[in-house]
Amino acid sequence: MLSSEDQSFLFATARQSIEYGLSSRKALLPATRELANNLTAIRATFVTLKLRRNLRGCIGTTRAIEPLVVSVANNAFSAAFRDPRFDPLDRTEYPQIRLGISILTEPEPIDFTSETDLLKQLVAGVDGLIIEREELKATFLPSVWESLQNPEDFLSQLKHKACLAPGQPIEKAWRYRSEYYEE
Repeated sequence: MLSSEDQSFLFATARQSIEYGLSSRKALLPATRELANNLTAIRATFVTLKLRRNLRGCIGTTRAIEPLVVSVANNAFSAAFRDPRFDPLDRTEYPQIRLGISILTEPEPIDFTSETDLLKQLVAGVDGLIIEREELKATFLPSVWESLQNPEDFLSQLKHKACLAPGQPIEKAWRYRSEYYEE
């Protein structure tokens, strides 16, 4: 768990990256040399933008490939300007957005024999899920359980997100957990 100071630092970094992107259309890459180890540890993150409590962007990665603070800066920029579901964020929206940061654990593979078996192994409200079939892949963060509380609906919507037909079986699945922080 992050201290309140570390949380504030990450939210400030995310906002600075978005502000920088409003004028430069590039992410702000923070220096990591003098930061504490917990901010420079290699971690996977998602950054969520909400405007008047509605989703306005959400981008991230389930693979830990860069320092936490860099991941947050890059994903904040991408959530604001590169989420294909939304137009790029504009200056009038920026002061109204609220940020959420999810810091993910390493995904662990799930052995399952059927979708029913897969669902039995998930902890609703706690587990994030990645599913894959051939090159089709999608994930839902643990926070998605807030709006899709029924496990069957959760999996059905995730399959839809992955462009899988209802009858198409899932070949692989992974679970992960996350620490979630909101402004």
